[in-house]
Amino acid sequence: MKKGRNFMLKFGLGQDVGIDLGTANVLIYVKGQGIVINEPSVVAIETESKKVLSVGEEAHQMLGRTPGKVRSIRPLKDGVIADFELTEAMLNNFIKKIKVKGVFTRPRILICCPSNITQVERNAIREVAESAGAKKVYVEEEPKVAAVGAGLDISAPSASMVIDIGGGTTDIAILSLGDIVNSKSIRVAGDLFDTEIIKYVKNKYKLLIGERTSEDVKIKIGTVYPDAKKEKMLIRGRDMITGLPSSITISSKEVEEALHESIHKIVLATKSVLEETMPELSADIVTNGIVVTGGGALLNGLKKLLEEELKVPIKIADSPLTCVVDGTKVMLDNIKLLEK
Repeated sequence: MKKGRNFMLKFGLGQDVGIDLGTANVLIYVKGQGIVINEPSVVAIETESKKVLSVGEEAHQMLGRTPGKVRSIRPLKDGVIADFELTEAMLNNFIKKIKVKGVFTRPRILICCPSNITQVERNAIREVAESAGAKKVYVEEEPKVAAVGAGLDISAPSASMVIDIGGGTTDIAILSLGDIVNSKSIRVAGDLFDTEIIKYVKNKYKLLIGERTSEDVKIKIGTVYPDAKKEKMLIRGRDMITGLPSSITISSKEVEEALHESIHKIVLATKSVLEETMPELSADIVTNGIVVTGGGALLNGLKKLLEEELKVPIKIADSPLTCVVDGTKVMLDNIKLLEK
């Protein structure tokens, strides 16, 4: 009897799995275990054979540093699948690692996607999860799941609003009675912030820097509100004129200048969603405020900037990086709502 029980534990009973398939990171929740995967959405392949060499953190370490025969690729771009085969390989690798797919059982998977993606893109996400061994696949919109993960009661008759600033997209949504009332998804988020910093340094200092360096700058000294942070950082790259390695010092003020246009686009998109919302729901938002989730929520000065521009209370989620995957836990605990 004991041996039989261990056998069932080993192969599982079709555990429920929640996946935040992000442009920057993949987070996976397994019911009863918590968050078991939190790794970059990167795949390293051999150029000639297309063989997958590594995924996640190991592949991320190779970004910008691989020899000619090896490439590190982000298979998701702007919140959608850019390379179906590599996304499938990455997801398969992670699912094998967490060992929820057994000989006799397959997991139910809730996978999250940006709002306003096309049906073709939604089907591609579903196919990836099915190919990875799911028994049943549920696809939910990220801002809805993020709102649940941030602790909002989206089932209430009053409105809740969330701005989810991820790696590839920013999703803005107003929710009421368990569903999205109005939303907008723009391809302005963490990856674009990194690109804008690279562009700024290139134009001002004629220095070429990589993705990892620009991300470090954003995280360590970045701000989006004038004079909210006054720090400096030494960065290294390749001088465009001499072709030799070089270094410069960049300030928080310069990062704010680099990110100004992108952040303004998020502000305009949020205003657009608010302008299209029914007056009764708008009144709720003035009272309840807006919750900001996703990695972009950690940008210094963002709360102050949004409150100044939108004239409503802003709250940064307690755990912005894990709101989506935290939301999958709540929704998987209420599986009947997903099936409904």
